[in-house]
Amino acid sequence: MAITFGSRLKNAWNAFRDRNDTYEIEQSRGQYEASFNYRPDKLRMRYSNERSIINSIFNRLAVDVSQLDIRHVKVDRDNNDRFVGVVNSYLNECLSVEANLDQSARALVRDICISMFDEGTVAVVPTAATEDPRRTKSYDIGALRVAKIITWKPHHVKCRLYNEDTGREEDRLYPKSMVSIIENPFYSIMNEPNSILKRLIRKMNILDAIDEQSGSGKLDLIIQLPYVIKSEARRQQAEMRRKDIESQLAGSKYGIAYTDGTERITQLNRPAENNLQKQIEYLTQLLYSQLGITQGIMEGSASEQEYENYYARTIEPIISAIIDEFRRKWLTKTARTQGQDIRYFRDPFKLIPASKVAENADKLIRNEVLTKNEFRAIIGYKPSDDPSADELSNPNLNKSGDTSTPNNKEKESESTEAEKS
Repeated sequence: MAITFGSRLKNAWNAFRDRNDTYEIEQSRGQYEASFNYRPDKLRMRYSNERSIINSIFNRLAVDVSQLDIRHVKVDRDNNDRFVGVVNSYLNECLSVEANLDQSARALVRDICISMFDEGTVAVVPTAATEDPRRTKSYDIGALRVAKIITWKPHHVKCRLYNEDTGREEDRLYPKSMVSIIENPFYSIMNEPNSILKRLIRKMNILDAIDEQSGSGKLDLIIQLPYVIKSEARRQQAEMRRKDIESQLAGSKYGIAYTDGTERITQLNRPAENNLQKQIEYLTQLLYSQLGITQGIMEGSASEQEYENYYARTIEPIISAIIDEFRRKWLTKTARTQGQDIRYFRDPFKLIPASKVAENADKLIRNEVLTKNEFRAIIGYKPSDDPSADELSNPNLNKSGDTSTPNNKEKESESTEAEKS
């Protein structure tokens, strides 16, 4: 049946004009649900780590790790664990699309990384499954949450995680066999009490304290009076003189006060020279080198070789720690024997400039690594209708049964024309 203009108006819906849903929700559940002015499910960093350079390093690493695609896959165990395809499971849906009600798959990975860098160890808890994970190992995971580990026990851990049904954080005890406990591979650099990162944080705290002290508005003046202050009467007289100068400065529009000609005023709040800034710069460069980061990585101006070293030395250990724990806790030995696995995939074309796209396309298609349509999908073009675009073959070589080449065809045409003449 054709959709008329009247039926479109009858079935139309506008989110700002329809107040029935809002009214019903407020009447039925609003008085029982918790509400917040900020996002309650988001794990926040400790105050000592919320510094400019520390937060930027954590965020850069977390964003780069989340750009890798994590999938629940099928591999061929008989052929060196060759990738066969993606498994259509709820776990793969959590790792690729939606991790829970509040987070996408990439938001979950960013949350894991930042929490792991901040705490040193983080837990990823299945909050929904087809079966009870505490009673059986044959279950499929439907939702995942990042949790903070509160208490360690021999076979259990107490985790603090967000409950999406109540809207509050709750402490729950879970067996270690069902919870992925991920430890920061750079724990000795980031989380040890005497690590480079902790030393850098302490130095930056000292620098912030000095800045706050110098910018607090105090004048730090010493007033030298023209008489000796030894008796109690002289001390009271000096105290009255100090209060008089304070009241003059506080009550003056431009902060001007007057003194006697015999009094001398010495100001102490001149910046003292120290090597604190140089120590912070040295520790920052040392932290960069130990994490495999360069200034070009943070600015986005690094070379291709720098990016390759960065992904090999920094990103790969982090994503491998996450993948290994997922595989160990959520894939049984039977599933691994059957060829199930959890792997990550990196798009190698993200770092290729536009000027080299055609060159790389020619090499990959000519060496029969990708088909034409597969490469068109990578750069965002629709597939071609040409049947040969889906064939894994070298376009520069002749197909079987076709011995003619463009030069041979020209020679054949010339010979036929000569015979006719």
